[in-house]
Amino acid sequence: MSAPPGSRAEVLVDRQGPVLTVTFNRPAQRNAMTWAMYDGLYEACERADADDDIRVLVLRGAGDDAFVSGTDIRQFAEFTSGDDGVAYERRITRVLDRLEDVNVPTVAAIRGYCVGAGLAIAAVCDLRLATPDAKFGIPVARTLGNCLSMPTYALLVHHLGPARTLDLLLNAKFYSGQEAHAAGFVAESTTDLDEAVQQTVDRLLGHAPLTMWATKEAVRRLRRGEVAGDDIVSRVYGSHDFRAAVQAFTSKQTRTWTGR
Repeated sequence: MSAPPGSRAEVLVDRQGPVLTVTFNRPAQRNAMTWAMYDGLYEACERADADDDIRVLVLRGAGDDAFVSGTDIRQFAEFTSGDDGVAYERRITRVLDRLEDVNVPTVAAIRGYCVGAGLAIAAVCDLRLATPDAKFGIPVARTLGNCLSMPTYALLVHHLGPARTLDLLLNAKFYSGQEAHAAGFVAESTTDLDEAVQQTVDRLLGHAPLTMWATKEAVRRLRRGEVAGDDIVSRVYGSHDFRAAVQAFTSKQTRTWTGR
């Protein structure tokens, strides 16, 4: 297990075969994000895309209290103007975009608080699994009195719709894991989170990498207002995996995915 340079083990990055796991590692602070942790997450995304043998990226929080409880509030004490807020939100958007752009499926394993920036981090993952008593929210209307960036508002509306987004933010409320599952935000609500994550990872490892990439890429483009996709179709239909799978299917043979 290793930590990105400068992160002081606040972000742990562990590779087990084709699975790269990122653990936010400040349990005493409910895994509140420092600047170094944001950098560590960005670097982990770079690592996932640089290694063709990595097939799944899993994000989780250390301990039982939180996935991520937001940005460490003490860092906001450095702000002196609105420009600092703009720079901060742009910095967060850069990390969120990088996580959303990761080529392989991303899975957020959530127990405890998933708040503020933690909710945004979970939202750009492809699949979210959570315990029933997990807590999702961005209660800044009654805590810090700050706001979100337009990309983050768009992200929440994309997943929750305008009505639920307004309910969550204006009422500064928390949704439980069960409520988030009912809203479609959480793919699975389970009391055995580790087992559910393992089953999901195993399932993903058995699926065609390029098909999953195409799905991720198409959804990402649509969310950002892009509709062109012939390059996606061309890459997948022109792949070795597609040709080999057609041959294997017609000859009733076992196919092996290569991601090429």
